[in-house]
Amino acid sequence: MVHRILIVTAVAAEADSVSAGLGLGAPELLPLPGGLVLRRHTASPGDHVLIDVLVGGVGPAAVAASTGTALAYAALTGTETPYGLVVSAGIAGGFHPLAPLGSVVVSSAVVAADLGAQTPDGYLTVDELGFGRSVHPVPEALTGRIAAALDAAGRPYTVAPVLTVSTVTGTADRAAELAGRHPGAAAEAMEGFGVAEAAAAYGVPVVEIRAVSNAVGPRDRAAWRIGEALHALRHTSELLSKTVFMELEPS
Repeated sequence: MVHRILIVTAVAAEADSVSAGLGLGAPELLPLPGGLVLRRHTASPGDHVLIDVLVGGVGPAAVAASTGTALAYAALTGTETPYGLVVSAGIAGGFHPLAPLGSVVVSSAVVAADLGAQTPDGYLTVDELGFGRSVHPVPEALTGRIAAALDAAGRPYTVAPVLTVSTVTGTADRAAELAGRHPGAAAEAMEGFGVAEAAAAYGVPVVEIRAVSNAVGPRDRAAWRIGEALHALRHTSELLSKTVFMELEPS
């Protein structure tokens, strides 16, 4: 049997870094409904892993729709083995000092940081409002295996909550607000919770992996290190393709 992994990024540059890091040669391009395209990477003969990379779009709504499409296609066509793991991957802002530039953040939880309501008494999460959930915990066994692989390779990393926001933080006040509301969070991005919601609907475990390109806070494009973060994302994909991904049991 084959174990299939779905890796979802926001934009093509992130997907290119992931695909290059997998080191499995040119992918097969598979069209999905809605104009989406899967990049399918097949491991060496005798291995039991297929890794699909999907450019899912920017923001939680777009990526939830695209991830859901990929999962539904696999579940409903009858010709595809269902996915055993979904990974939300890309670059992100890091909260200083937990996640310095160029380091990697592995999610202990995927958190919708601004899904709720502002009240005179403060912010209420969607959970507190009784309308749903705002946190997807990640299995400790999974984060532990990823952390062990990064540690063995000497790649700087942090295991911590990753925040999903619809508006990227651009001020010190907003950064302090988020850090105060979500103690211990190490990174913010725009897609993880959307990916996690889609994965949860199909009962598939999910983890978010982010390479840090900038500090969360005042918007200073001159200080961004996107190239360095994409390199870290590629290196992390290479590490995991040789370790954690290959160690997963087939479905």
